[in-house]
Amino acid sequence: MASTLTVRGAPEKAPRRIGRAPLRSPLVAGLGFLLPAIVVYTVFMIYPFANNVYLSLFEWNGLSPDKEFVGLQNYQTLLADPLFWSALKHNVIWAVLGTVLPVAIGLLLAMLLRDQPRGYTVFRAVFFMPQVLAPVVVAIIFSWIYDPTFGILNRLLDDVGLGALAQPWIGDPNTALYALIAVFIWVETGFGFVVFLAALQEVDTDLLDAAEVDCANAWQSFRHVTLPSITNAMTLVVVIQLIAGLNVFDYVWVMTQGGPANSTDLTSTYLYQQAFRETNVGYGAAVATVSTLITLVAAVAVVQLRERRQ
Repeated sequence: MASTLTVRGAPEKAPRRIGRAPLRSPLVAGLGFLLPAIVVYTVFMIYPFANNVYLSLFEWNGLSPDKEFVGLQNYQTLLADPLFWSALKHNVIWAVLGTVLPVAIGLLLAMLLRDQPRGYTVFRAVFFMPQVLAPVVVAIIFSWIYDPTFGILNRLLDDVGLGALAQPWIGDPNTALYALIAVFIWVETGFGFVVFLAALQEVDTDLLDAAEVDCANAWQSFRHVTLPSITNAMTLVVVIQLIAGLNVFDYVWVMTQGGPANSTDLTSTYLYQQAFRETNVGYGAAVATVSTLITLVAAVAVVQLRERRQ
């Protein structure tokens, strides 16, 4: 009969682990999770931007296999180009109005529907609906609305006795840019409205009740309780609207293509014309590089300003 005795004091054999050994460092685990996102970001963001900067150093028509290296000459030309500065000016106007007004209107609408009155679901769907429409569809519809001959806007002005205000809205250099910005505001207000509406649901009602007990009026309660509670949502909406305003292309290209007389030209439409219509790819790449850097600086500045205030 085999003996089953064991020697006292002998160390027990550790159980054998089945499967992979755990990662030794949380840093390695974190990099493992981030690696897919880093690869996607590098392929679709960093590499195209780096390639664009590379092309901006050449004079190239986009078709010839040979490129002529010109260094920073495209950037020197850009700095002396009045059409570029005009387009950048229009971009700044668009970014300011296209950020401030959608944020203000969206916040106002969210405050009005904060307590979920009757028809809340319908109003929420109606205000957000422009966001789900394709920009090209919106641009075509508003081209019909602004039409000086059969457009509904001029007919409506005639019907209410304001026919003197009727005009070719996107055919007049004095009104074309602002007519396009109005379309952008109509579309983008829904995004801020939904974000603010969700943020307002998280505001501490105890703080609002305390402000009411302290005899704070509606404005004081909004300024000192509600607004500080939704600063994260405010920063998010402002940054996204600012980036959208600095990079808008669809509405302008479909409705005016930068006209009349370059009155609605933006940096995005200008670089498209230079790179693809004038076949000046190097110069168009320089415009794209400068536009990207301006957008990046503006977005970072908004975030930094918000953090300093906090």
